Amino acid sequence: MSVKVAVIYYSSTGHVHQLAREVEDGARQAGAEVRLRRAQELAPQSVIENEPDWYEHQQATTHIPEAELDDLLWADAYVFGSPTRYGNISSQLKQFLDTTGGLWFEGKLADKIVSGFTSSDEAHGGQETTITSMYHVFMHWGSIIVPLGYTNEAVSAAGGNPYGASSTHREKNPSKEELAVANYQGTRVAEVAARFLRGAQ
Repeated sequence: MSVKVAVIYYSSTGHVHQLAREVEDGARQAGAEVRLRRAQELAPQSVIENEPDWYEHQQATTHIPEAELDDLLWADAYVFGSPTRYGNISSQLKQFLDTTGGLWFEGKLADKIVSGFTSSDEAHGGQETTITSMYHVFMHWGSIIVPLGYTNEAVSAAGGNPYGASSTHREKNPSKEELAVANYQGTRVAEVAARFLRGAQ
């Protein structure tokens, strides 16, 4: 039986989306079943339409289903992604996480393998604090956090963030090194989850 991985993210203009697709691909390459899901948009449509990059990305990703609590029940492992917002996660992803109280209370999120990734405008724009703010939630869930550490040379090549994959908006798209480490993160989470599940049987 293959591991089930849910990749749940929010992206306004596409950087986090591109990282999420690489996480998805990496998990699939490791033999996992994967659900790619986006957090529900909370911003007014009138605001989005006045921002060309935001509107373009919104229209290009309408085919991706919105995240639901059932995705958390389905999966053995989660990888969450968010852009930085003042060193914290976006309100869109936070709103989804805030709906998990019932599952947390029932212990449904305990012992799930979980990891996180992010993107910011600047190299010191809060990448590490954004990822660790996600990890605070996962610790309350009782989940098992799987950081990147320095377990693969791709981590250092992409800037050396041991907490999770991250990108900086120097260009329209993440660099090939940043995409490679996101791909590795998907693989690592799927492989760790598979080992954990084999040990639990």
